[in-house]
Parts: sequence; structure tokens; C-alpha cells
Amino acid sequence: MNHFELRDGALWCEDVSLAAIAQEVGTPVYVYSSATLERHYTVLRDALVAEGIRGEHGGDPLIAFAVKANSNVAVLKTLAQLGAGADTVSEGEIRRALAAGVPGERIVFSGVGKTADELAFAIRSGVSEINVESEPEMHLASQVAQSLGTRATIAIRVNPDVSAGGHAKIATGKADNKFGVSFSEAERLYAQAANNAGLKPVGVTCHIGSQISDLAPMAEAFAKMKGLVQRLRAEGLSVERLDLGGGLGVPYFNQPPPPSPADYARMIASTMGGLDVAYSFEPGRMICANAGVLVAEVLHIHERPEGRKFCVIDAAMNDLIRPAMYDAYHEIQALSPRAGEAVTYDVVGPICETGDTFTRDRALPPLAPGDLVAFMSAGAYGAVMSSEYNSRLLVPEVLVKGDRWSVIRPRPTYEDMLNRERTPDWL
Repeated sequence: MNHFELRDGALWCEDVSLAAIAQEVGTPVYVYSSATLERHYTVLRDALVAEGIRGEHGGDPLIAFAVKANSNVAVLKTLAQLGAGADTVSEGEIRRALAAGVPGERIVFSGVGKTADELAFAIRSGVSEINVESEPEMHLASQVAQSLGTRATIAIRVNPDVSAGGHAKIATGKADNKFGVSFSEAERLYAQAANNAGLKPVGVTCHIGSQISDLAPMAEAFAKMKGLVQRLRAEGLSVERLDLGGGLGVPYFNQPPPPSPADYARMIASTMGGLDVAYSFEPGRMICANAGVLVAEVLHIHERPEGRKFCVIDAAMNDLIRPAMYDAYHEIQALSPRAGEAVTYDVVGPICETGDTFTRDRALPPLAPGDLVAFMSAGAYGAVMSSEYNSRLLVPEVLVKGDRWSVIRPRPTYEDMLNRERTPDWL
């Protein structure tokens, strides 16, 4: 469910007209719904709790929102006020989470290429755990922690060799993916960490991909993780936590509905069979994808003699790269749909690349210059992946709550863009 709907022939976000935002802020512009963010988080949390899936000290499981999906501080703060933690993959993301009010003990630090400086910052910030993804990284974490006179709290990330994910570029759980270690490595490394003066191993973790629409591969991976926990405990090692990652798909408009959070929670309860651990999760897309749209303006309609119609808009692949990078589908809605038979368009942006094509042969209401359109389900991996390619200004972001709205990242000026650069004194 999301809170974008047509009212009297116009598209609204909660109780705010998207056209009103576009008129004041300009286009392209991202708009997020607080109510949708809040609902998606609470539905997942409540489903897990209803199945008896608990976190530390018998409390709610840690739901660490994947900051990479949408890193705007206002979005993170909206979720943090509900109790969400943060799954981070860089020092910058840790800093964003802290700025949003997420306490260090609810922050997880993941990623395959952590630097010594990043590890030191994470340890000083008191993060909940560092998800170690390789043996060299584990040794580096130990060295950094000992240099700071402490021990790094770690979990070992395991690659369960399970295929899942909506696209090859977002699958992370196969043996040929760069993430995590094998099960045999995990057992050896966990035992080593338990006897390392710079490390405090507390658990294991896995994450097999994104936009997963079938619970079977998740159940397979989770069953393997349960077996790992049992084997480690049989060796006399303490395993307090189990992080099952994220990846549950969202209902994009052209795809069948994915499993519900309730189905997901029931599968976990059944698969794990009462395993006594503190659970944590790292959802991103499922919380924020359908909480955001990208609003753009039609610049002109270019019709070729053979009949192909190009709808040229002011948004481009630098604003929303998912169609170009992942062949992703986004529903496109007119903010004020015109009457008449649908027209087939290629919707394209102004960047000088053929890849700057959002869709081909899409049937849409008749469009004309000045019309506004919204790319739906754009709240995840949208603004966070935007760039200034072609020296285009970064797209602004707006957060709506009820009948109020606020610009949460303004559009920079060209002067802002140019002032970040420096000319050497010999030029």
C-alpha cells in the first residue's frame, strides 16, 4: 500500500497535490510519503513480533533499514523515530544514520571493502556490530580495535550459495558473488575470532539478494544458517545473534505481488524452529520503494514519420538510473490525465546517450508539453543513485506528512556545482 492516489483527476501524495509541489520546487523532483514509510516499517515489525521473532533481551528484532536504498537524513529520521536501526556500508552512511538520531547500538556496518579509517570510526561510534566479509577484513578489524584499546564486535557474513534476486546485478548470495565467506570458512574464522584479543564475535549473517519474489531461496539460505549456528554452538562457541539480511520484494506495478511480510515472518518462524538467537534484518527497498515518486515535466513530443513517438521529459538517467542500469520497470502516471485513447510512447530524457530511455512502446494517456508525470515506486535507489552527469543539477527531494511538506534536499545552483571545483594555479 502507498499513499499516492488520484483525487478529482489529479495525483496527490497524502493530502498534498503533487502538481503544487512541482509548481513551487520545479521539476524533476522526488517526493516521499511519510505515511507509507511508517506503514511499511510497522507492518514488517508487527509481522515478525506476531511470530515470536525477537531481538536482544526478548525485545523487538532489530530492523536495520538499508541506508543505501534511500540515505536522506529526513527519511532515516522518520524511520528512526519508530525504532528502526540502520544497515550501513560506509563511514558516510554511518554518519548519516547518527545525524538522523539512530544510536550506535542500532547501527550495523556491512560491506566488502571497509578501510581502516572506516573501521576505526565505526568502533568509536559504538556500532552494534561489524559484519565481516573476509579473512583479511577480520584481521584488519582486529588490528584497528587493538590500536584503539578495545575489541570489535563482529558477525561473520556467510555466502550461502543460493540464487535469488530480481536481477543478476542485485543477486548477492551465490558463490561467485563477492559477498561473504563460505560455510567452512565461517566456522574456522568464528573460532579464530573467539580467541582473538581484538575481536568479539557475537553472531553470523547472510543476505542473498534484492527484490526477491519467492520465499523458497530465502528458506533454503536460512535453514543453512540455522545449521551453522548449531554447529558453532556444538563446538562450544557463543552465538548470540543471527542477521538474516533483507531482500524481500516489493509490489512493482508490472509484477505479481511478492510474499507479504506476514508470509515472510511465518516462513522464518517455521524454518528456524525456535532457534534461541536475537534476530536482526536489513530491509531497504520494501520499506521505501513505494514511498516515493519522481515527478517530471514533458518537454515535447517528437513524432517520427514512421509513427514512433518520443515523449521527451526533463528527468534523465542521472536522476533515475534504474531503467538504464537494471532494465527496471516504473509505472508512469500523468498527474492530471487527459481524456482520450492511450498513445504509445518511448519516454526518454535529455542526456546524450541512447541509454537515457525510461521505457519503450509504453501506452500512456495523451501527453503534451507542460504536462507532469510521476514515475511510481521510485523511493528506493532513486535520488540516492543520482549524479551530475552532463553537468545536470542534482534532483531535489521533498517529504510529505499529511497536509504538510518540506524540501529535505534542495536543488543546488550551478554556482554550487562549479564552486566545488578548484583550478590549479598554472591554469
